[in-house]
Amino acid sequence: MTLTAVPRPEVRAYLDHATTSPLRPEVIEALSELLALPQADPGRPYREALVSRELIEDARSSVAQLVAVTPRQVIFTSSIAESVNTAIAGLADGGGVLAPATERKSVVDAAAQHGGLATVAVTDAGTVDLDLLDARLASGAATMLAISLANHETGVLDDVERLIASARAHSVLVHLDASSAVGHESVDLGALDPDAATISAELIGGPLGTSALIVRKGRPFDALVVGGSQERGRRAGLENLLGIVGFGIASAVLTADCRTDEAAAALRHRKRLEAAALEVEGVAVVGQSSSRAPHLSCLTVAGVEAEPILLGLDREGIAVHSGSACASEALEPSPVLAAMGLDAARSLRLSVGWSTTDQEVDLFIDRFGPVVERLRALRA
Repeated sequence: MTLTAVPRPEVRAYLDHATTSPLRPEVIEALSELLALPQADPGRPYREALVSRELIEDARSSVAQLVAVTPRQVIFTSSIAESVNTAIAGLADGGGVLAPATERKSVVDAAAQHGGLATVAVTDAGTVDLDLLDARLASGAATMLAISLANHETGVLDDVERLIASARAHSVLVHLDASSAVGHESVDLGALDPDAATISAELIGGPLGTSALIVRKGRPFDALVVGGSQERGRRAGLENLLGIVGFGIASAVLTADCRTDEAAAALRHRKRLEAAALEVEGVAVVGQSSSRAPHLSCLTVAGVEAEPILLGLDREGIAVHSGSACASEALEPSPVLAAMGLDAARSLRLSVGWSTTDQEVDLFIDRFGPVVERLRALRA
């Protein structure tokens, strides 16, 4: 099947930027030009290969600048999950991982294979219980603390400076998942200085299947993917040139002014979405009393399970999600909401981004209430 034979979607409201954000125009233009160049292994010494190597290193510099680290700290990977697995396997050293009960499934599963996982309860507002965290760190329960700057499902922001300082006081390494915050919050990994951090291209308008692990200067670790000298021996395998270049372009677009403007627009959109949702009886905003990333909102909807709401909104031209992105195929009840003591089977995640328009928000405002009420009537 050719691409021209694929049916083009009708005009829709895409409100799932927390899973993946559409490619930015600048990325599409750059990749279109790149596709016309000869493919070459960046590790070879001839001219075509050197062009590929230069493009990768330019992208590495742009990604590094976005989060205020040095280019040598950036290791390109295929996904958030790979970066998380690499950090845990390479740094935890089999000593186990301590994490809030609201962390990604990739943290949970990777920790299970590398020394085990100990969890820390969160408050009703979705933030880490600091007293419990300090007690767990003092007990020697783990050699690594895995935390998020912004929760991938609720957008709740933790005091990561405080969490990292607590870990340092107990000689515990830190992995920081910054992927849901980059592009929406000011992220200075150089100042925060975790031992490792994860960011992703697909959440800032870059290509799918490209992420990065940022490793602290001077921090040795064992590679997870071995068998080649790519990424200075830290991640084997022929580099994904298209993905990496696209990641670099998306990072370069996100200047300080651009981030400020996009965050302001996202917050305006989010407030309108939440105000409309709250007009529907039985709807609540998760973590509403906490500081949250501007682009992401998690709702609980009484009386209706997630899947029929998703399908009902999809029929109305609105794409949203429920539960974490890592469990998207299964539509399993959200472990994040369960950890917060909420109804984990009845959640809706709305997330906006660089391409969101007022018309998309208007469509949700117009259709959300009728969809929910129609489903409740059917259930009754």
